[in-house]
Amino acid sequence: MLKAEEQMELVVLRKHGESIRGLSRSAGRSRNTVRRYLRGGADAAQRKPAPKRAEKLDPFKDYIVERLKAAAPERIPAAVLFREIKERGYWGGDTRVKEFVRSLAPMPAPEPLVRFETEPGHQMQADWASVGRGRGKLSVFIATLGFSRAAYGEFCDDERVEAFAGVPKEVLYDNMKTVVIERNTYGKGAHRFHPGFLDYARHAGFLPRLCQPYRAKTKGKVERFIGYLKRSFWVPFAASMRQASLEPDKHSANAAVARWLREVANARVHGTTKEVPAERLMAEREKLQALAAPYRGRTVRSLTAVSSRKAVRGYQHPLSVYQDLMAGGLA
Repeated sequence: MLKAEEQMELVVLRKHGESIRGLSRSAGRSRNTVRRYLRGGADAAQRKPAPKRAEKLDPFKDYIVERLKAAAPERIPAAVLFREIKERGYWGGDTRVKEFVRSLAPMPAPEPLVRFETEPGHQMQADWASVGRGRGKLSVFIATLGFSRAAYGEFCDDERVEAFAGVPKEVLYDNMKTVVIERNTYGKGAHRFHPGFLDYARHAGFLPRLCQPYRAKTKGKVERFIGYLKRSFWVPFAASMRQASLEPDKHSANAAVARWLREVANARVHGTTKEVPAERLMAEREKLQALAAPYRGRTVRSLTAVSSRKAVRGYQHPLSVYQDLMAGGLA
């Protein structure tokens, strides 16, 4: 039986034009089985993964780790450690010991950074960032299309983003809890996604991908744009608001960032592509999948906690203040 992530991937790839034969080959299932999954015939309850069996080596792993720490930077051979734990009651083989010691070896030196490019409509990178300080701290959602480098930013927590008028084949995320519950649950690279997020990805028609933990470079396009947004937009915008004796809020920031994206960020010549993102976006839109209908299913928030609805607050300042501020322009 295919896992929920694999079933969702079949549906999304089929939406993007993949043949039944191609899906059968990639999934390792017969074509009839693939058709049954596409028709929704595998809605039966999924099996829970079997609990991990205790290994003979488990009671001795802490001892091995402490011995290796005490010897660092030198290494104690696995054969020596095997003899030591055997004297302490270990009755398993030496292969397990060698594999465990090998897994504790220092990580190799990082490879030189290689920038990769994607085809139009293939990938979008998304992330959240924080700006401001103290009570005025805000969160901003950032998304960057891999091919065109067209970027979008919004100071909100809305799950539906329509800035690019289409849906890419895959979206690269950080390892946030609202996206993934556990990495590598079903094997290396096969993650257990949050059910609410997985349901939304299936509805919207994109494949969720995760960057490597603690390696922001794996989604460098959106990470670089976050720094650019903070330097080029947020710092001058917040300074202008303070000069006007005002505090930046979500509404004023969204009004200003929309103009900045349109007139500055997506209108400049990009440093890597040497082209204008807005112009490349015109070509990339032809490869994007059409937007799905408004999502009415489960949300991550509704599946994690019963939240109390707060009263909707209006603009912090009169609309005339924002209009005057926007008239001055942002560099």
